[in-house]
Amino acid sequence: MRTDPPVERTSRRSDAVRAGRPASDLAASPFRADRDRVSSSAFFARLGGVTQVVTPSGSGMLLHNRLTHSLKVAQVARAIGERLCADPDAAAVMDELGGCDLDVVEAAGLGHDLGHPPFGHLGETVLDRIARQDFGLVDGFEGNAQSFRIVSSIDVRGDPGGAGDGLDLTAAVRAALLKYPWTRRHRPSPHPRDLRVPPRGASEPDEAPGTGSAKFSCYVTELEDMRDCRSVFRGRIESWQQTVEASVMDTADDIAYAIHDLEDFHRVGILQHTTVSNELTEWLAHQVELVKLGDADLAGTEHLPGRSLERLRRRLHAKDSWIASDAAFTDAVKRVLDELVAKLLQVPFDRSKQAEQAVAVFSGEWTRRLVEGVRVERTPTVRSGHVSLAPEQWHEVQVLKFVHRRFVLQRPDLALHQRGQDRLLTKLVTALDSWLIDRSEAARLPHRLRDLFERARAEFAELRGSDPIALSTGGHELGAADLERWARGRAVIDFVASLTDDQAASLLEALSGRTTRLFSEISI
Repeated sequence: MRTDPPVERTSRRSDAVRAGRPASDLAASPFRADRDRVSSSAFFARLGGVTQVVTPSGSGMLLHNRLTHSLKVAQVARAIGERLCADPDAAAVMDELGGCDLDVVEAAGLGHDLGHPPFGHLGETVLDRIARQDFGLVDGFEGNAQSFRIVSSIDVRGDPGGAGDGLDLTAAVRAALLKYPWTRRHRPSPHPRDLRVPPRGASEPDEAPGTGSAKFSCYVTELEDMRDCRSVFRGRIESWQQTVEASVMDTADDIAYAIHDLEDFHRVGILQHTTVSNELTEWLAHQVELVKLGDADLAGTEHLPGRSLERLRRRLHAKDSWIASDAAFTDAVKRVLDELVAKLLQVPFDRSKQAEQAVAVFSGEWTRRLVEGVRVERTPTVRSGHVSLAPEQWHEVQVLKFVHRRFVLQRPDLALHQRGQDRLLTKLVTALDSWLIDRSEAARLPHRLRDLFERARAEFAELRGSDPIALSTGGHELGAADLERWARGRAVIDFVASLTDDQAASLLEALSGRTTRLFSEISI
């Protein structure tokens, strides 16, 4: 562990900060001050009202939201960092790769979901579709890139006399937020999706070819900021590779997601013992026969117990042959069957002390087990970061995530709920864009929306002059109308993405004339 980080890892873009920490920061350590800046941000506070998986509003359900999820990711990330830094061999490798500071990984854990919009991943999908199809934005919308935009550009800080754009975080913390250190299409060049084996997330989605990488952590408007913080690690890690601290955060996010969402849906009775048990036991009992089925036959009978799990096994071999193992997969299924199904799900959650204790034991034992399976590699495969799970734990996480996806995310009642949220966000973006277009209303626009529009217009104008290829879609020459449309789109998307679930619903109600209240409780 680096106890005295080199200057370049702590340097900021602000000359005032390079000369000395501003009086508004209480912590002496620059990395700890960054952690405090993230946790003090209004964007962080709003995560308490943003869906993790299912919106609990009005249901009485006690579910994780993006704030509690982020707190747990930060907690797990710090535990991983502590464990690795205590191992002399791992610490030596991490030092060669750029270092691993506990405050950096904690700050990254707290900040990794700052950009998540209302209604969780559903909101992310909707805003991406609108951004690309309605506004022609090359980057569309991506939650990871939005997080980086927030800390780099559109959040504000309290430095006396400062410009207030972005949180002005250290290079190490900004780089630690970059799970996917590339833009959607063009940067860096050559783009990592063109590698023979692309990094995880860099490939184009099968359902939307030609749209660029499925996952990315930087819009073209923050490209220089990504280059700035990543330059510190040049020569230590590949241009497309996560920093060690980003890799710690990413692994912690996987662990928290795999465990804590399952807790939620056991608590509210959505995760049923019988259906999960049937899927796992049928696969274990008939895996020899299932292996012999053709892909078409398997897809046609996916509704039968065991078939979906067999499809997961095949996907792991197709995408991650570097680690996929049938023996490890079978052991993982057996462990999940024993510890999730038999020990936790078999007894319905009734809010008793015994039920609460069972959840706490499940969460604690699994978190500890997965953290103990984390390792550091000097030269990992392209599909993995420098910090990753050992094969045994990696397969267990895949099976836990499968249970969540198969028995929660694919439920028809959830799809019904999400279709309504899709329409809500679509109507809200349309209404705000119409308001922004209406020049007679320019003086009465929401101040924040006006500020975001002016910023986006300046950003795109600068990029047209300095890096037009980054904006290119391979079509016509860029004109003033394109820039205006993109600026409107980015401003409206930024504005909507900064709302909570309830704020989005209330704002649409007000814009639709369905409320008689003169002054909205939403500050716009």
